[in-house]
Amino acid sequence: MRTVTAVAHRGDPYRVRENTLPSLRSALDRGADAVEIDVRLTSDGVPVLLHDATLKRLWECDRPIAALSAAEVDGLTEGGVPTLEAALAATEGHRLMIDLPGASYDDVRAVVGAVAECRAAERVYYCAGGETMLAVRAADPGAEIALTWTTLAPPRPVLLDAVKPRWLNYRFPLVDRELAIHVRRHGMLLSAWTPDTRRSMRRLLAAGVDSITTNRIDVLASLRTS
Repeated sequence: MRTVTAVAHRGDPYRVRENTLPSLRSALDRGADAVEIDVRLTSDGVPVLLHDATLKRLWECDRPIAALSAAEVDGLTEGGVPTLEAALAATEGHRLMIDLPGASYDDVRAVVGAVAECRAAERVYYCAGGETMLAVRAADPGAEIALTWTTLAPPRPVLLDAVKPRWLNYRFPLVDRELAIHVRRHGMLLSAWTPDTRRSMRRLLAAGVDSITTNRIDVLASLRTS
């Protein structure tokens, strides 16, 4: 069977709280080729790992990350929300897919700059919608990009020409063999997110995807070797 990249969604969230260093390490220990993380900026411009706009769901603190300094976030979560710099250090030698929920142009530049400062650009790639990926391309002309797409209507050629994605990153229910052939015919790779059942993963493997992002990385790793 062709090798499919196994990407751990926010680490290993079924076992360890998502977007934390222990979760990232657990995912890598369980067979992940790469880990997808979400990055937002604190009020003082520090990129940290958090999907939501507030700390409420994960840390029981209903305060927006954008209104808190990095030191305040650290105190409110007892060090549980890592900086991007710490995440890059903890995953040295492994790939990271950085999602940028709600990112502004300045946010994107700050994140791309932090990756460059950590000398991690060669093992990092970025995913999000078209507007955000245009900002990534402007900030780093050499960045590897997975353009996230949520409809079967294909991305416009003008967008693809501007973003120059290596990957098209589709919601997994939209993916079938025909789509995989179409994407590859146009010189890109196909990534699917976020199936968590064996049945869905098997279907995607049979369809010929190049990468799967999942919350159950151990299940995907076992299917790849079965």
